[in-house]
Amino acid sequence: MPDDDAALSAEEELALARLALGEGDLRHAADHVAAALVRSPTLPEAHETLARLAAASGGDLDLFPLGQHAFVGAVVARAHLLAAAGRPAEGLDLLAAATGYAPGAPWAAVPWVTATDLPERLDPERTARILMQVCAATPDPVPRRLREPLLPYLTLARNAITVHPAHPLLLGAASALARRLGEVALAVGWATRGVRAEPTKLGEVWLGYAYRSAGRTTDALAALERAVALDPDDLAVYADIAGTLADHGRLDEALAWVDRALARDATFDCAVHTGHRLRFQRDGDVDHLVALADFVRDHPDDSHEHGDLAECCRGRPWLGQVTPAGPDPVPAPPADAVRPSASAVRRLQQLAHPAWPHPPAAYDAAVGLATLDLADLLGLLAYPPDAPSTALGRVLGDQDPALWARCAQVWACLGLLHHRTDEPWTESTRRRVLRDLAAGEPGPVAEAALFALVTAAWVDPAVRADTASVVAGRLAGVASGPARRTPEAVSLAHLARATPALDPAARATAEALVADAGTGPLRRLWRRLTGLFRRA
Repeated sequence: MPDDDAALSAEEELALARLALGEGDLRHAADHVAAALVRSPTLPEAHETLARLAAASGGDLDLFPLGQHAFVGAVVARAHLLAAAGRPAEGLDLLAAATGYAPGAPWAAVPWVTATDLPERLDPERTARILMQVCAATPDPVPRRLREPLLPYLTLARNAITVHPAHPLLLGAASALARRLGEVALAVGWATRGVRAEPTKLGEVWLGYAYRSAGRTTDALAALERAVALDPDDLAVYADIAGTLADHGRLDEALAWVDRALARDATFDCAVHTGHRLRFQRDGDVDHLVALADFVRDHPDDSHEHGDLAECCRGRPWLGQVTPAGPDPVPAPPADAVRPSASAVRRLQQLAHPAWPHPPAAYDAAVGLATLDLADLLGLLAYPPDAPSTALGRVLGDQDPALWARCAQVWACLGLLHHRTDEPWTESTRRRVLRDLAAGEPGPVAEAALFALVTAAWVDPAVRADTASVVAGRLAGVASGPARRTPEAVSLAHLARATPALDPAARATAEALVADAGTGPLRRLWRRLTGLFRRA
């Protein structure tokens, strides 16, 4: 339902609508009325003009056509015409669709939606389905700033329950809406009545969610377990129970429920995502996240709605963002280095960022550098460009120019991963160049190259053993020497912790180096850096 960008106000649109009506041009009048409703969905004059148009056209719905690319104003106008023609259920369906398109607009804040007698003209199951449609189209919970436009639907729910006080589906759907809007006590009451009227799997799930929002964890778990007993094949409830337990630190119990779900279906996406997230949360082993990334790659259609991988990587060194730059972030360029072209500089400035959702996402984003030649990519490493004139660039340029240079080098190396991808990895230019860079003097260029190799291992299982050996060798070189407490050593340890298939001894070394860093200056710098990313 694409909107338009016209600058006319609602009043101006209505003036044009009235002129078109006076000339008998109903099509243009309808277009202007629809535009006015987008700008002011509750404006009385807009609804009066719509009523005049309906009278002139005999209630012609074709003036507001639907289709794959319907204008949201036409959808809303048609909804009001349907209600006026005695077809309010169809009108509510369209208003709910408009709410899904733009939940911040008060599409339903009109008298006919909140009228106390409306539910008498609606089948209660249809009303429940409409409330479920609204729930499916809105966040859970709804942010406070978006709640007011949705309150008319809650009024509809109240009125419908007054007319149908023991309809289980209606009570459950109304509970789900109330819970999203912060009316937790009301949600618990309605869901309880719904289960009392008829115990169903869905009713128990709604009751469990209501209890969970009310902080009544024991009651929530009991309701969700009753839902499982009613329908043991609904594995999404198993994942909900696991998530609820995990939220309260009961990881072993949570994973037991995950395992129960996986025993029924080893590829059930909710259980796979939840299981890997919780196992990583329990022991910090990055291979759980790597296995999740493999699952996402192999099951893209089952994974698009899950954010577990990004949630686990967010704010973590190298998994979700760069580490602070050392004292000499940009060494002197090699004598044979060539400055990058202006187009290469622009492209990197558009892409480079100190944070990313997870390593595979960083790899995918760096494809924007795939057409740069090797000289340009190496030039970006040797001569990191200035920060761009974006909000993020200004923040980094003002507060930590060295961090921007580090970002540029990291993304230049990520770009190297996309260089001549037709070459088999073992004999490829990209592997040779990155390994040569990673073997250089300790510092940001070597770390950027190592991170690119680690990223390659995340996205290609065949690369993992090769990369793990490189990282382990580099880590061993600093772990026992005087440089073990330097920023470079600690950053390298974090990089090792992010490396797939790293051998246990190297992982233990990395953990020890990170632990040695403790809460000293490096740790405090990392916390400041994390805060900087969030502000940016």
